[in-house]
This record gives sequence, C-alpha cells and structure tokens, in this order.
Amino acid sequence: MSQPLSGKIALVTGGSRGIGAAIVRRLSSDGATVAFTYAASGDRAKAIVEDIDAKGGKALAINADSADPKAVQDAVEQTISAFGTIDILVNSAGILLLNPVEDFPLEDFDRMFAVNVRAVFAGTQAAARHMKAGGRIITIGSIVAERSGFPTSSVYAMTKGAVAAMTRGLARDLGPRGITVNNIQPGPTATDMNSNEASHEILKQLMALGRMGEDKEIASFAAYLASPEASFITGASLTIDGGYLA
Repeated sequence: MSQPLSGKIALVTGGSRGIGAAIVRRLSSDGATVAFTYAASGDRAKAIVEDIDAKGGKALAINADSADPKAVQDAVEQTISAFGTIDILVNSAGILLLNPVEDFPLEDFDRMFAVNVRAVFAGTQAAARHMKAGGRIITIGSIVAERSGFPTSSVYAMTKGAVAAMTRGLARDLGPRGITVNNIQPGPTATDMNSNEASHEILKQLMALGRMGEDKEIASFAAYLASPEASFITGASLTIDGGYLA
C-alpha cells in the first residue's frame, strides 16, 4: 500500500473523536507518525493509540484543552520533543454552542471563539516556528462560513468565517517559506457533534447527494491536502458538503 506521508510527523488537535479521530487514523495509515490532543475523551484516545500501535504505526495522545492557548502551544512542543519535528498540523478541535442571539451567554461566546479561532492561531503560530518547506497546516472549518442555514448559529458561523479569513492571511505569511495553509469546510456530517437522527433526515433533503457525509470522507480530504500532491494549493477554503451549497 502506498504511504505518501511516510516519515512525516503530524499533530491533530481534537483527535480523539469524530472527524479528528478519523483524520488521526487516516494520516497514520498513510505513513505519518501522529500526535493528537484530547480534552475529555481519555479512554477513546488510549484506544486509538493502541489500535495504531497494533497496526505497526506510532501515535501519541496529549491531554490538552484547546480553550487554553498555552495547552495548544505545549502540545506542539510535546510533539517535537517526542518525534523531533512537526510537518503537518491539523486544527480539528472545535465546539458547537447554539442559542438565540438574545439569550447567548457571553461566556459561551468567549469559549467558542477560544476553541474555534484562537486555538487555530495559537497552534499554527507554535508549529510554524518549527516547520520547514513542505509543511502543511490544515484547519477543519465549516460550510456555515458560507451559509448558516438555521437560526441560533450566528456565533458558530462567525467563528468559522474567521477561520476562513485567517487561512487566507496565514497562507500569505507562510507561502514564502513553502508552507501551505488550507481550510476544509465540511457540510452535514454524521459525527458525535451531529448525531441527531431526526435532524439528519431534514438535512438529507437539502443535500444534492441525499445523504450525510462520513468522517472518513473528510479525513481523506485532509490526507490529500497533507500529501505532496497538494503542494500548489494554499489559502483555500475547500467545501466537501455533498452538494448542500449547490
């Protein structure tokens, strides 16, 4: 089996569940050594490490809350301490808090911004200090940056719009060093964060393909952007949404 990421070192934030966990597994199967962060899913994180080890790969689970920028920065340093460098950063950690604007608690606003936006910058800043030419920075955003689609999502949409804008700026900053920066914008995907079957049936009616996305499909997109084949893609927000926006 081809392993296009053989010899590469990756860090995935929020890598113990959902899309993040699928990305960890896919990068590992493509040959990368993968560190990943988790906050509350210690048992799941341990199981992923054991599974990767059993298949002959190498993984490291790091307990880090992405709401704490120092924890994110420390995760980068722990990755480098364990494996010598960092070639790929996937900012996958994210939270979804919904409320009507009249009732949205400011503390929820602050936490969602901290995890969904500030952590992306903190991790990217820390990783970029060590990356060489060929480095890859990938963030998992959302199609709500383009179309919120439902009420109560204003703050969540704001965070994902901020990520899309930041991606463009970071691409300009890091492009001269040969480092690419891209943003994946998944559409409705069946994950722990979005597990309500009733809402799935509603969403399917809005999709050109008539089905929810799968976490492994998002992971395959991330693996492509991390690969040498994607070396000319940077500053892009790339939609993978089953035709939700079509």
